[in-house]
Amino acid sequence: MAYLAPAEFVTKMVDSGESKLLMSTRDTLIRSYMAGAILALAAAFAVTVTVNTGNALVGAMLFPVGFIMLYLMGFDLLTGVFTLAPLAVLDKRPGATWSGVLRNWGLVFCGNFAGALTVAVLMAIIFTFGFSEAPNAVGERLGHIGEGRTLGYSAHGAAGMLTLFVRGVMCNWMVSTGVVAAMMSTTVSGKAIGMWMPVMIFFYMGFEHSIVNMFLFPTGLLLGGKFTLMDYLIWNEIPTVLGNLVGGLTFVGLTLYSTHYKTAPKRVVR
Repeated sequence: MAYLAPAEFVTKMVDSGESKLLMSTRDTLIRSYMAGAILALAAAFAVTVTVNTGNALVGAMLFPVGFIMLYLMGFDLLTGVFTLAPLAVLDKRPGATWSGVLRNWGLVFCGNFAGALTVAVLMAIIFTFGFSEAPNAVGERLGHIGEGRTLGYSAHGAAGMLTLFVRGVMCNWMVSTGVVAAMMSTTVSGKAIGMWMPVMIFFYMGFEHSIVNMFLFPTGLLLGGKFTLMDYLIWNEIPTVLGNLVGGLTFVGLTLYSTHYKTAPKRVVR
């Protein structure tokens, strides 16, 4: 389980950000589509485990399997590029621009959403036997999740919106820590262990992840959840995206870049 020192893995973060900005549109969309689809399957799996065992911790402990799989296959989540792509611009890498960052974020958002929505439709078919009967227990749980995490926030007004945003911040603090932890090792086992803990924490704590929600909420709508598309966008997805951006970039990307890549001169002791 070879370990890389902070200065080494932060250099890999900047290199990764540059690579994502220079990636072709085709590859960016394919990789983000697959990332959204695999993470959605992991969420469906974790909710199924939680419903069948009655223990949310078991579902949270198994959810990171999907995250690890998509990372090892080189696919991209919006939460990850929020943290990595701006570092290439800050380091003035050739071809790295803020317009390129926005382009990358837009493409990855679309790819993630398309992948998660595909799995939402497929799982809704499974949960309802092709929409011929009422949703099973897992389908009912997904509908309730959608209601609680849209109308539940809305019922608290501004305090609910603040809570939602902070949960988005906390989520990508943990998820991006998992992305960076994978860069600390050069072995598969080391990468998997590094990703497991922070991703499990975000899922069990109920923090808001914009891509997981791209699966949970459309599935809830397809299965008759008592909330609307606008409830989902205004009282979950949009604030969650903003919270994820702030959390990943502030507490992981800029922090590590500032202290381990652009380290300040040592203090002179007289």
